[in-house]
Amino acid sequence: MSGERQPTVVGPAGGATIEGPVGGPLTFKVRGEQTGGVLTAFENVIPPGQGPPLHSHENEDESWYVLAGELDFRLDEEIHRAPAGSFVFVPRGSPHCFVNVGEEPARILVLFTPSGMEHFFDGFANLPAADPDAFRTLGEPVGMTVLGPPLPPDGA
Repeated sequence: MSGERQPTVVGPAGGATIEGPVGGPLTFKVRGEQTGGVLTAFENVIPPGQGPPLHSHENEDESWYVLAGELDFRLDEEIHRAPAGSFVFVPRGSPHCFVNVGEEPARILVLFTPSGMEHFFDGFANLPAADPDAFRTLGEPVGMTVLGPPLPPDGA
């Protein structure tokens, strides 16, 4: 774990913003350098019909709080609907993905414990163009394994 834990307050418009891996802005609220390596948190906007491929994390637990919109989450083999106000937790090693099933962009607060996945997202910010293998190639060095395709918007 790196860095020293620092008390941190980030206002509503605060934080560094990059393009998220499925499109839409991703705004870091706190990175591992500020938390002594225990937490990464960011707000992510997910366009309609979009979401990451089925994957798992070797080193981090992942949590989401749905701020706006409605998503379907695949957790292991089950599909769960998560409207605004829902909280989802996935322990490391569990296969998961999600898709925005609404007609408007969804907003989610994403938490990784411990930190480290911010380096994966930083990699997307440095890609010159959309790379269909980026999830796999950027994920492998940080212990993320792509296991299958994204969840379709109809949950099938």
